[in-house]
Amino acid sequence: MMCFLGLGSNLGDRLLNLDRAEEYLRLNPRLRIIEKSSIMETKPWGNEMQPDFLNYVMKIETELKANALLEMILAIEKKMGRTRDIKWGPRLIDIDILFYGQEIFRDGYLVIPHPYLLQRDFILKALLEIAPDWIHPEYGKTIRALSGDIND
Repeated sequence: MMCFLGLGSNLGDRLLNLDRAEEYLRLNPRLRIIEKSSIMETKPWGNEMQPDFLNYVMKIETELKANALLEMILAIEKKMGRTRDIKWGPRLIDIDILFYGQEIFRDGYLVIPHPYLLQRDFILKALLEIAPDWIHPEYGKTIRALSGDIND
């Protein structure tokens, strides 16, 4: 299944955190990283009183079912020391499933496509870089069309 993950960090050595998370993902034999966007420094979203983030998006191919992929991601975050004390708060690592193929999940535990994807310019910019023609399964439009004019 072709999927897209968003990775971010705004605590500690942000670049090292992203590299470590990527290495953990690479260790899973049922997941293959296909392509990565540029790393972008971004202002926090949701809770603005925290350090800036480093973010990027990766395109992966996986044999894992969506719930298994989520469980693996949560295990990586936990292994790296992520805590969930404050909603949208500072974090060593954040890994989000943005798209899981063209599937749509809304079961409370798993929401795909990512519910805030269209509200986060940096995600759209990163997707535009590596998958401009990817079609959003709910809106039936390409990332390019959804991006429109994004301001820096």
